[in-house]
Amino acid sequence: MRSKKKKFEELKTFNNVFEWNTKGVKKKIKKLLKSKKEVILELGCGKGEYTVELAKRYPEKIFIGVDIQGERIWKGAKEAIEGNIPNAYFLRTQVENIPEYIPKKRVKEIWLTFPDPFPKDRQAKKRLTSPRFLDMYKKILKKGGVINLKTDSQGLYEYTLEQIEEKKLKIEENNSDMYASSDIEDITDIKTTFEKKHLEKGKTIKYLRFV
Repeated sequence: MRSKKKKFEELKTFNNVFEWNTKGVKKKIKKLLKSKKEVILELGCGKGEYTVELAKRYPEKIFIGVDIQGERIWKGAKEAIEGNIPNAYFLRTQVENIPEYIPKKRVKEIWLTFPDPFPKDRQAKKRLTSPRFLDMYKKILKKGGVINLKTDSQGLYEYTLEQIEEKKLKIEENNSDMYASSDIEDITDIKTTFEKKHLEKGKTIKYLRFV
C-alpha cells in the first residue's frame, strides 16, 4: 500500500497527468487538444473509473478526468499507463478552474459521476449543476455538447431538473431509477466505486443527459 506522499511523487512522473502547479502545463494541454479528436471530460472524476473505461471503449476520442485529489487520480492514471490506454488523461485542478486549461467550444461531452450533492441550501453554488457551473460548461462545450449526470441523491437530481427547466435546456434522457427500468450502454455497465457502494445499500441511481 503506497503512502499518500509516495503517490504524489509518482504522479509527477506520469506522462498522462497534468497538474495545475506544474510549469508549462497549459502549453502541454493545448498541444494535446490541437488534434481534431473529440474531447470528453469527467469532472470530479475521483479514481477515474469512467475516464479509463470509456477511453478503452473509444480509442478514437480523448478523455480527461478532472479532480483536485491527487491520490485518487493516481489510481486511474496508473491503470491507464499499465493498461496501455494512450487516450486517457488526468488534470489535477479545481473544477471551477477548467476554462483556464480547456479552450472554448472544444469539449463534446461532460460526465458528472456521483458529484458531492452539497445538500444544504447555503452550499447550492458548490453543486456541479448549479448555474455558475452550467454557465462555465456552456463556454467549453461545442454546440450540441451534452452533460451526463449519475447520482444517488434525490435532492441533486431534483435540483438539476429545476436548473435545466430554468435555463430551458433540452433533456435527452431522464431516468429516476435506471437499474429498475433500463440497460443503457456506458451508463449501467460502468460502475464507479461510489456507485457499487450505493447499490449495495439499495439506493436508486438517477441519470440525466441534457444538451
